[in-house]
Amino acid sequence: MDRTEALAAVRARVQNENLIKHMLATEAIMRALARRLGQDEEEWGLTGLIHDIDVELTEGQPQDHSKVGADLVKQMGASEPVCHAVLSHNEAHGVPCETLLDKALFCADPLTGLITAGALIRQDRKLAGLTVDSLKKRFKEKRFAAGASRENIASCEQIGLSLDEFLSLGLEAMKGIAPELGL
Repeated sequence: MDRTEALAAVRARVQNENLIKHMLATEAIMRALARRLGQDEEEWGLTGLIHDIDVELTEGQPQDHSKVGADLVKQMGASEPVCHAVLSHNEAHGVPCETLLDKALFCADPLTGLITAGALIRQDRKLAGLTVDSLKKRFKEKRFAAGASRENIASCEQIGLSLDEFLSLGLEAMKGIAPELGL
């Protein structure tokens, strides 16, 4: 499976453009993490891109989310490590994050929500002027972007990054694709 096929599969199964933007943002962060950690950028990017491919198929059934996705991406030809990362990113199943790829997806997924929310409260609604200091301040506000699990984001330490490093890496990755994100 290559990126073109993966993106086409996502677009065929997900209608909500904001969900697609979330997956594109997760892809960008995962690619940046792969570069930083010396991992396979294509594999990590694809993992981020397809991790929520089942989100609309399992709407209202959170216990099925990522189980259906892992099966779906396996049928599409994804590797076993990618399938496991997709499965384990939803902690509702109790499948532990074992590999570096699993752990990276687990912390990158909610980071996109925090960064997007940080941009959307700015007057210009853009990522360009958003800073790590602003994100750190917002990170401490539990009610801000409440769906972005602070605990999951902070698990970046399990992949060898401090919170500051992770916020910086994620923000720069998303800034790199800001036009695609409409931010």
